[in-house]
Amino acid sequence: MYFAALLARTEDGWEASDTELDDVETLTDLADLAREAAADDTVVVLIEQEDAWFGVVRIDGEDDPRVFVSNAALAARSSYGTMLTDELLGRDDDADDLDLLDLDGTEDGEPETEDEDPEGRDADEEPVARGPLGDARLLEDVGVGERELLALDGDALGSIAEALGCSDLLEAVR
Repeated sequence: MYFAALLARTEDGWEASDTELDDVETLTDLADLAREAAADDTVVVLIEQEDAWFGVVRIDGEDDPRVFVSNAALAARSSYGTMLTDELLGRDDDADDLDLLDLDGTEDGEPETEDEDPEGRDADEEPVARGPLGDARLLEDVGVGERELLALDGDALGSIAEALGCSDLLEAVR
């Protein structure tokens, strides 16, 4: 089960809204969704999956999104986590698109001999390291330093919202 919230910094402080990620397939989609909510202001998207991992995406105006994932190996096993870890690792989705076209040289009806590990990854795909991945300094200017972000566990999103001064807003959308 996922929870995602969007925190937008405005002139009057932070505004929070829950975020539906059903139509989000890429980090670009997520950034576009965040920009729609806050125009030119800072937006922080918080994503968690049942206390297994959390992700923070920060969008400042038209700048490229900055991303942090608390546990890359666990996140890479989920659809939204994969979206974030693939971006951080520079994996190209276009390579996967070629597989969808069935350009592997097999004829129709021939079995493919693609080796996979028990977790469903290609044998050629490098495993994702366990632990944090990304920009751990993305929230320093708003009160959450690198050390604090790396040390978070349990209710990490609540701790981030508390440091930002908007924990009540986050709880209201949970």
